[in-house]
This record gives sequence, structure tokens and C-alpha cells, in this order.
Amino acid sequence: MSLILTPNIENPDDFYQALTDAQRDLSEDEANDMNARLVLILANQVGNLEDLKKAIELAGPQALHK
Repeated sequence: MSLILTPNIENPDDFYQALTDAQRDLSEDEANDMNARLVLILANQVGNLEDLKKAIELAGPQALHK
């Protein structure tokens, strides 16, 4: 499996709404904990360690400067 870097989320606005709704009444720490759990669940779906390492690289702070 290789990373899909083109838009691939069905109804991205609906996904964003569901995510923000789920975190609306959470504290910052609770929202961070939820995001960490969500990352682990989605990482399990990807499964491939090389793809996960590439995703970490792409999401890292250095990516903001490219």
C-alpha cells in the first residue's frame, strides 16, 4: 500500500463536522487524547509501517516549511 496524497475522503465537510462535533465539549487535554486514539485507530487501518513512517514525515513540523 502506498499513501494516497490526493483528496480521498468521502464528504470531507461532513467528516470535519463529525470530528469537531465530537470534540466540542471536551477540554483541550481530552481532545488531544481523543486525537491520539483516533490516530492509533487509523494507523491500525493502514497497517504498513513504511506508509505510517512516511505519513509521520509528511505531517511533521518540517512539512510546514516546504
